[in-house]
Amino acid sequence: MKAIEIKKDVFWVGAIDWGVRDFHGYVTPNGTTYNNYLIIDEQITLVDTVKHNFHEIAIDNIKSVVNPAKIANLIINHIEPDHASSIDKIMGLAPDATIYISERGKKGLDRYFDTSKWKFKIVKTGDILNTGRYSLLFLETPMIHWPDSMMTYVKEARLLISQDAFGQHLATSARFDDEFVECSSYAELDDAVIDYYSNILMPFGQLIKAKIAEIEKLGLEIDMIAPDHGVIWRREPKRVVKKYIDMADGKASLRVAIIYDTMWYSTEYMTLPIMQGIRDEGIDCKVIKLRATPMSVAIKEFWKSRACLIGTPTLNNVMFPTVAEFMTHLRGLRPKNRIAGAFGSYGWGGGAVKEAYEEFKRMGLEVAEPGIQVIYRPSAEDEKQCYAFGRSFAKKVKEYHKKFE
Repeated sequence: MKAIEIKKDVFWVGAIDWGVRDFHGYVTPNGTTYNNYLIIDEQITLVDTVKHNFHEIAIDNIKSVVNPAKIANLIINHIEPDHASSIDKIMGLAPDATIYISERGKKGLDRYFDTSKWKFKIVKTGDILNTGRYSLLFLETPMIHWPDSMMTYVKEARLLISQDAFGQHLATSARFDDEFVECSSYAELDDAVIDYYSNILMPFGQLIKAKIAEIEKLGLEIDMIAPDHGVIWRREPKRVVKKYIDMADGKASLRVAIIYDTMWYSTEYMTLPIMQGIRDEGIDCKVIKLRATPMSVAIKEFWKSRACLIGTPTLNNVMFPTVAEFMTHLRGLRPKNRIAGAFGSYGWGGGAVKEAYEEFKRMGLEVAEPGIQVIYRPSAEDEKQCYAFGRSFAKKVKEYHKKFE
């Protein structure tokens, strides 16, 4: 790629990672981008860097616009290595540049680099950097999704450089939302937004709502949102803001995600009549086998659904390992406004279904009790009971969903 002007004298100078498939344990089948932005003004300013092994690409993009030695300011919105691990390369080319960063960001950066020779300006919400024609307003966004996180608003361009918020893991030659949907669809783009939110930002819904309210209270006029991953929102920036508010409110479809694993197929056999019972109550259902599905995909499907059923065999009196791993991962994401239940099989001693319900309660989820479990392989009578369990659960889901309509 080459540098692309996204606003008057504001350039995307990032890199596309077509090949990455694992992003700190989060599966990225569509790759990702590392976006950063160059502002050409009386004081040339670079906002963020890129992942270290892409620094040559980003530097070449900068060079296509300006000599990097002329960079006067480097803004670091977020110190996670996919955005900040090229700082030393940039500062090597522009040693006199001043780094603008939050207080927590500076403390964190000190753990990654020898910062003793660099100049810093610690900023907080409301501080402004005047670069000439442009005024850059800093907005701290702590815990969205690291303590150091902040955004940069370019007032005269009505441009919000939003760091990880509003991003997507998409490697695409399209730099803008309207370009992307011309060759794909908003459904695919929306799904990428949900995937990113559910796996990274789910725990921070209330903080996100509060920060969006703060931005609205400040009266910032925004006609473009430029995140650090994925496409830039220029046609419908309000669309992604509305979607974030909906997600922060726990909005979900009236459907059930059955997420399970199986040892000798007994638990798997149970999913079929349970699914049929749910469907016969008029509710859509998605069935996900954990060992056949990346964890991040299972998390996304959980998030999209108002309800979840966990299926697990009992192994050594506890949940099957892959199911336990999923539940641990889910607990860390602190889901809200979901109803859950469990089912499973056992041989000589149960325990897994009980443990699953204990986990639901630890998470603060609505629970639909009791669950159902069978010994060894389900019989024809067991299958009838599984079907009845599915219908019963679906009725509870419909009642629970009414609270959010």
